[in-house]
Amino acid sequence: MADISEFRRVLGGFASGVTVITAVLDGTPVGMTCQSFFSLSLEPPLIAFSPARTSTSYPLIRKAGRFCVNILEAGQEDLCRQFARSGTDKWRGVAWQPGVTGSPILDGVLASIECDLERDVEAGDHYLTIGRVVDLASTPGKQPLLFFNGTFQRLEDGSRSRLEAA
Repeated sequence: MADISEFRRVLGGFASGVTVITAVLDGTPVGMTCQSFFSLSLEPPLIAFSPARTSTSYPLIRKAGRFCVNILEAGQEDLCRQFARSGTDKWRGVAWQPGVTGSPILDGVLASIECDLERDVEAGDHYLTIGRVVDLASTPGKQPLLFFNGTFQRLEDGSRSRLEAA
């Protein structure tokens, strides 16, 4: 079995985007930061994310049955930290608009992906949550907030290259 600290060190070397998952339950917005997010299927359009089983926000999102994945933009580290905290008013000072599902779309995000909850499965100390995409939008010209080796990172301008199809 892999050593937990080595597991964390090695996987921390894989850069990931940062998201805030939001929903509305009984008229109250709920949300949480999540970096374990990925595209799952094109047909049908599905995404997945993996919240910790200890999360106090995820059961509320699950109960809502619909949610929005807000992909954070490079300047939104404070927003990431705000939604990562437990036991605080995560929504203080946060501007948002309801999407087609009613889920909050946070102002200034790189992209938003609204979903119906398809299913979730217990997977170790996390859940694997699958969402069926209902609506999505992005803002051209923005850069993603990245997390790499325990710190926030940004893409450097000019370092882009286009992959050619094989």
